[in-house]
Amino acid sequence: MPLAPHQFWQTVYPADTFDAAPADGFHDLYPASLPDGRQIALPVRVLPGDGSQAVASMIVNQASFAVEDALSDAMAAHARVYAPEVVIGVPTLGLPLANGVARRLGHDRMVALGTSRKFWYSEELSEPMSSITSPEHAKRLYLDPRMLPLLEGRRVLVVDDVISSGTSMLAVLKLLAKAGMRPAAAVFGMLQGDVWRRAITELDASYIAHIHGAITSPRLSRSSSGGWFPKQD
Repeated sequence: MPLAPHQFWQTVYPADTFDAAPADGFHDLYPASLPDGRQIALPVRVLPGDGSQAVASMIVNQASFAVEDALSDAMAAHARVYAPEVVIGVPTLGLPLANGVARRLGHDRMVALGTSRKFWYSEELSEPMSSITSPEHAKRLYLDPRMLPLLEGRRVLVVDDVISSGTSMLAVLKLLAKAGMRPAAAVFGMLQGDVWRRAITELDASYIAHIHGAITSPRLSRSSSGGWFPKQD
């Protein structure tokens, strides 16, 4: 079932709509499975370099509301185990999911981190951040000091869209540590590959067990026949 570029992330398909392990590999589409078996079609994106590596991509602000809701439902199910008192959203694409998770947990609000420095922000409550999709565009992640009373002494949960290299999550953990906080858990729309595990392990190996995703996708390697197959990170 080939999809046009604008059709990815738009439909929550019944379980087994797409072959989860095609003999000739994946081509333009990777089907990620929700916990209940339903599938979301993700486009395969070739990574910069020699063209031999790729990932299954998800851009939440281009997804349909049905897909966003399905992700938020699954993420909230993971989050409830930790009984968080406050949800912290990571910009930019993590914010709509943080909103959805917080609402499903019965919260009145969530707390958003920022990448745009307001004049009342403090550099002491900031941390450099980059990601797999924009590795050359490093920016700073800020915690608004006026939000500290909402967070201090509370059990907090971090929500973001995708964890891939782990660098963005490392920045979040380091930033919150500066404010004296260690999140109870972090929940993502998607866990992309396993590279992030090494990055988190270097900071705190015990935290790996506290990271969850609504869906998962492997990194992909191109075969000699042109198909994409999961690779070991």
